[in-house]
Amino acid sequence: MLKTIKVAIVGQPNVGKSSLINAISNAKLHVGNFSGVTVEKKEVFLKTDLYDIDMTDLPGIYSLNAYTPEEQVAKNFLINEDFDIILNVVDANTLSRNLIFSLQLMDMHKKMILVVNMVDEIESKGGKIDKDALESLLGIPVILTSAKEHKGVDEISTQIIKLKKEDKKANKIYYDERVEQRIEKLAKTLQKSPHFRDDDYARFIAIRLLDRDEQVYKIIHDLPIFIEVHSMLEKMYKNLELEFDEDSTTDILSNERAAIAYNLQMEALNLKDEDEGMSEKIDNILIHPILGLPIFLFFMWALFQLTFELGNIPMNFIGEMFTQTQNFLADFLPKGMFNSLLTDGVLPAVGAVVMFLPNILILFFGLNLLEQTGYMSRAAYLMDGFMKRFGLQGKAFVPLVSGFGCTVPAYMAARTLKNPKDRIITMLVLGFMSCGARLPIYVLIIAAFFANHNPGNVLFAIYIGGAILGLIVAKILRTVLFKGEPEPFVMEMPPYRFPSSKALFMDLWIKTKMFLKKAGTFIAFASMIVWFLSAYPKNDMITQNFQTKIEQAKSSKAKAALKNELNAKLLENSYLGSVGKFIEPVFAPLGFDWRMSVSVVAGLAAKEVVVSTMGTLYAVGGESGASKGLISKIRENVDFKAAVALLLIIMIYSPCLAAMSTFYAEIPQWAWRVFYTIYPNVVAWIFAYSAYKIL
Repeated sequence: MLKTIKVAIVGQPNVGKSSLINAISNAKLHVGNFSGVTVEKKEVFLKTDLYDIDMTDLPGIYSLNAYTPEEQVAKNFLINEDFDIILNVVDANTLSRNLIFSLQLMDMHKKMILVVNMVDEIESKGGKIDKDALESLLGIPVILTSAKEHKGVDEISTQIIKLKKEDKKANKIYYDERVEQRIEKLAKTLQKSPHFRDDDYARFIAIRLLDRDEQVYKIIHDLPIFIEVHSMLEKMYKNLELEFDEDSTTDILSNERAAIAYNLQMEALNLKDEDEGMSEKIDNILIHPILGLPIFLFFMWALFQLTFELGNIPMNFIGEMFTQTQNFLADFLPKGMFNSLLTDGVLPAVGAVVMFLPNILILFFGLNLLEQTGYMSRAAYLMDGFMKRFGLQGKAFVPLVSGFGCTVPAYMAARTLKNPKDRIITMLVLGFMSCGARLPIYVLIIAAFFANHNPGNVLFAIYIGGAILGLIVAKILRTVLFKGEPEPFVMEMPPYRFPSSKALFMDLWIKTKMFLKKAGTFIAFASMIVWFLSAYPKNDMITQNFQTKIEQAKSSKAKAALKNELNAKLLENSYLGSVGKFIEPVFAPLGFDWRMSVSVVAGLAAKEVVVSTMGTLYAVGGESGASKGLISKIRENVDFKAAVALLLIIMIYSPCLAAMSTFYAEIPQWAWRVFYTIYPNVVAWIFAYSAYKIL
C-alpha cells in the first residue's frame, strides 16, 4: 500500500484556497463536515507513484488567536490533529498582512510550504515577487501560483513529496532578544514535564502562553508544573509590558510579527506605484451613497429575470423527457405494483423537481459571479447603514444573501458575526431569505397563475418581499428581545477580480451533483412513501362502481373524465387522504384542500418535496412528469387566492429539516430553539390568512 501524506491547507479568508483546490489537476474532491461540527470541510485526494496525498482545506483563519467558531475549528485542527505538512496559502496582493499569520504557523515548527497565490495580479501591475528571497529569509519552500491561470499549481504535489522526504529544518524566525529570553526560559521550565520533551513543541507552547492563549493555558492547567509556570508567566507579562510600554504581551508579539512581515514584503515584493484610479472610479459608482442601492437592486432584478426567462427554455424539455420515459416504462413494464410505483410515484415526483434545475443553477451562477468579482463585499458595505435601521449590522448581509442559495451554509456564515445578539437575530430571520429549494415551487405557481404578468418581476417581488419582511422582523426582535445597538461594521474589501470560469463551473457542478443526488435519493424515497400512502388501501367498491360507468361511457373524453374522477376518489379515501383531512382544518381558512395541506407539511422535510408531492397528488391524468401538464393541473385545482396564500406560506414558514438541525447545532439555548421552531409558522399562517381574506 502507498504511504499517505496528510496536508493541512490553511490561510486567511479570501486568499484563494478554494480556487487553488479547484485548479489542482487529477484531484478527487470530497466535501463533508468536521467531526462534531457543521463547518464544511473540503478534502482533496491526490494519487502519485509513491504517495497518496490527503489535503484538508481548513476554514479561513486570520490568527491563532481565534475568535469566531470557524477560526476555532481551524485552530483546533492545527493544534490537536496529526498531519505532516502545512500548506499555507497567502494572497500576493496583501502579502505583509498574510505573512503575520504565516509567522504564527512557523512557530509550530511543522514542515511548511508557503504558497503565494494570485501572482498574476501583481505581474499585471508590473510587479514581481522574489521567490528566492522569501525562501532564503523564511527557510521554507515557496511556490508562486495563480489558480486562475493554473500557474505553479502542478508544482504543489511535487514539493509536498520532496518536503516529506527531507529532514525538518531549523527555525529561522526569531523575535526581539528580550522576548526570546523569556521564550527560552519558559520552554526549559515546560520541559520538566514529560508532555513537552520535544524542544520545538516546548518553544511553541511557550510562545502561545506569552501570547495569552487561553486554550493552550488550559493544557498546562492540570499538570504538576502549573504553579511554577503560572508564577513565571505573571512576572514575564508584567516585565515585558513595562519594557515595551504595551498593555499586553499579545500586542508585543503582534507588533513583532507585523514588523517582520513588513520587512519580508519589502525584501521580496517589487511593485510599482499602484494606480488605484480605475478601482476608485468603479467604487464611486457601485457604492455611491445614493446610486449604490438602486444599482444593487437592479443587479438582483436582472438575475431573477434571467433565472425565470432562461430557465424556462430547458424546463419544458426536461419535463417532456421525463414524461416520455414515464410513458415508455408504463407500457414496457408488466402491469402491477412496481410499474405503478415507478411511473405514478417516483418518476413524476423526481421529474417535477429536476425540471427546475436550470432555474436553480442560473440563480447560483449569478450569486457566485457577484461574489467572485468582489461586488458582494461592497454590497455588504453599502447595505450597512440601511440594515442598521433594522437592528442588523452590515456584515449580516453576507449570510442573508447566502440564504438565497441555501439556508444551511447561511447559518454557518453567521458565525462571522462576533456579537451573540447580532448573530442570533440574523439566524432567526435567515428563513425569510428564499433558498434555492423554494424556487421550484415559486416557478410552478408563477407559471400557473402569473405567466402573462411579467413572471420575472413576480419572482423578484417574492424574493425582495421575503427579505423586507425579514428586516422588519429583525427590527421587532431588536426592539423587544435584543435591546441595544449592533456592533460597528468591519469587513475586508477584496480587490476587483475577473472571476475564474473553472471555479464558477466547478461550484455549479458540485451543486448539480448534490441536487441530483438529493432528487435521486431523498426525494425519490419520499415520493415512494407518498405513492404508497396515496395508493393504499385499495377500495374495490369505488373502483367497480367507476369501471361500470367507464364501460358505459360513449365518448373517449367522457371516459377520461371518469378515470380522473376515479383517481381523485381513490386518493381521497387513501391513507394520505386521511392524513390530509386530519390536518385540513388548520389550512382550510387559507383555501387549501387536503392535497395542498399534505404538500406543505411534507415540505418541512425538504422544500423540493412540495413540488414532487403536488406532482403525485394533482397530476392524475397521466401527464404528471410534464411541466405543462402539472402546471395546468395546478391551475385547474387550485384557486388563485389559495395560490397566493401558498406562496406566502412557502416564503415564510420553517426551512427544511437540514437547516433546522443546523440552527439547533449552532444555538444551544432551548428557549431560542423552541421560539425558532414555532414563530415563523405562526407568522406564515397569519400573512397567508390575511392575504386570502383581502383577496
